[in-house]
Amino acid sequence: MSGLFGQPSSTASTNTTGDISKDVTLTAPPEDGISDLKFSPQSEHLAVSSWDKKVRIYEISASGGSEGKALFEHEQPVLGCCWSKDGTKVVGAGADKAARMMDLSSGNTTTGQQVAAHDAPIRCARFVDIPNQQSQMLVTGSWDKTIKYWDLRQSSPVASVTCQERVYSLDVMNTLLVVATADRYINIVNLSDPGKFYKTIQSPLKWQTRVVTCFNDGSGFAVGSVEGRCAIQYVEDKDSSANFSFKCHRSTPSGVNSNTNVFSVNAISFHPQHGTFSTAGSDGTFHFWDKDAKHRLKGYPEVGGSITATDFNRTGNIFAYSVSYDWSKGYAANTPQTVNKVMLHAVTGDECKPRPKTGGRK
Repeated sequence: MSGLFGQPSSTASTNTTGDISKDVTLTAPPEDGISDLKFSPQSEHLAVSSWDKKVRIYEISASGGSEGKALFEHEQPVLGCCWSKDGTKVVGAGADKAARMMDLSSGNTTTGQQVAAHDAPIRCARFVDIPNQQSQMLVTGSWDKTIKYWDLRQSSPVASVTCQERVYSLDVMNTLLVVATADRYINIVNLSDPGKFYKTIQSPLKWQTRVVTCFNDGSGFAVGSVEGRCAIQYVEDKDSSANFSFKCHRSTPSGVNSNTNVFSVNAISFHPQHGTFSTAGSDGTFHFWDKDAKHRLKGYPEVGGSITATDFNRTGNIFAYSVSYDWSKGYAANTPQTVNKVMLHAVTGDECKPRPKTGGRK
């Protein structure tokens, strides 16, 4: 019995080293560094944003094949992308200080309409459901130290909230919005009262935040930093005993016991069904983890370059990751020989399933 990409449909194994030999390369990838990628919540389509100023939308087949379906451009590099909940709209967040949207339901496959503006590059964007609002809104986070909420039917923001520093990452789940900024601030917003911060904390990690990603149930979030660490953080104080952090994406070269190479954690994605999660980093590896058991499920070999973005599709049977330059060594290190590709990994067997509960563990 074959599953996705022709792999066995169930391959239960106790081996903690994963296999990437059957991962499939996305057709016609971006021509420059890949900043973000996101699967549609409604179909097998993948949006990919890039430093080549473009957002591309691909259709993914059950065999792992891919075909470009749409593309729109910004005036400067695109730093992030997202989908609307109904899967009809794709938004790019640009260094041109604009967010641009393509409405796929209109039949348009080449042009993005500007839907948001800031005074500095927009780092990230997400569609959000505000209680008692009929339609989804867009929230954008910028290096101008603000987040703004946009009703796509209006040209001006509905609200703007000033942060302590430049916005580096944000994510949303249900009524939870988490905004991470420079200087390690993490702002938590209850979307029932979106105009203010419900709580502000300093990151539990000691160095610059690279990514925040919400749990599937909206009770907390994971934080990744440049120091090769990940933190699991719950929103409410009553759950604080479950907070913890752990080291990852580090290596000690053979024969060198005193030095450890530390790599940035660039991307964290939660499996939509199991609630387990992935981390991916500048060391070119990705890992699957069970936060409740505090256990690594699988680790995967180095993929040939830094991993800059990851996402699971809506059913959790495809894990996409981009291999690209991560800008950690500045402009000069981004050479024409630098690889830019998106890989599709078929999630099979027990790769992302939580660790079985044993003994007295609840």
